[in-house]
Amino acid sequence: MVDDNWIDVGPADLTAGELRGLEIGERLVLLACHNDQVSAMDDSCNHAGCLLSGGWIDERKSAVVCPCHEYAFELGSGRNVTFPRLCADQQAFRVRVESGRVMLRLPET
Repeated sequence: MVDDNWIDVGPADLTAGELRGLEIGERLVLLACHNDQVSAMDDSCNHAGCLLSGGWIDERKSAVVCPCHEYAFELGSGRNVTFPRLCADQQAFRVRVESGRVMLRLPET
């Protein structure tokens, strides 16, 4: 059975520590590469709308840090790891690498 809910979003050529912003339809998505793993979440920070792809990876927390107010969101889960919690978690998406391509599963709208 073919699972048509996976979207090919490009080559799996991300380098260690890279943050890559993508526009998929009307959704902004962040791809991140950390510890040889690719993860994905909403690129627009739910705190103030800044693009997480303009931030950096906090190695200690395994999280992306928003460049505007330095909120950190755990790679893979999108969980807010900044205290006190003044904003919600980021929505994270399932990712797999297949034949050198990044495949992303977005929630159904």
